[in-house]
Amino acid sequence: MTDDALLSHVDARGRARMVDVTGKAVSARRAVARCVVRASEDAVAALDAEPDAIPFARAAGIQAAKRTSDLIPLCHPLPVDEVDVRIERGTGQLRVTATATVLSRTGVEMEALTACGVAGLSMAMCLLRGDPRARMDELTLWHKSGGRSGDWNRTEP
Repeated sequence: MTDDALLSHVDARGRARMVDVTGKAVSARRAVARCVVRASEDAVAALDAEPDAIPFARAAGIQAAKRTSDLIPLCHPLPVDEVDVRIERGTGQLRVTATATVLSRTGVEMEALTACGVAGLSMAMCLLRGDPRARMDELTLWHKSGGRSGDWNRTEP
């Protein structure tokens, strides 16, 4: 496989493989992912009566980030240094942002995405009773930094 290959976890023969990171330098790496949980205004407002719902979802996201390599095949197990999950309420929606940091030879993007996704799913699960149409949308990587490729920021939604 060459360095300019489009798929990182596929070898020259098209077989799945774990990326060899032994030649990479250890550096501080950070990633930020976001998603939106959408539901009726009434369902989101019902969170006022459930003070444990948002902290529960935050904890679920943090725990998921720590277990990413158990959930995503070929993902390197990383000793994440910090995972922060924030959930902000809006009208008929919750905005979930997860930030993961690590000192490692490989990036922490999957950990940020997993934390965000699991926190978002946890919130959607809480909202389903009040709105069976509750859903999670737009799970997306917004920022990554560190390592050989340097900084990257998403500029469009």
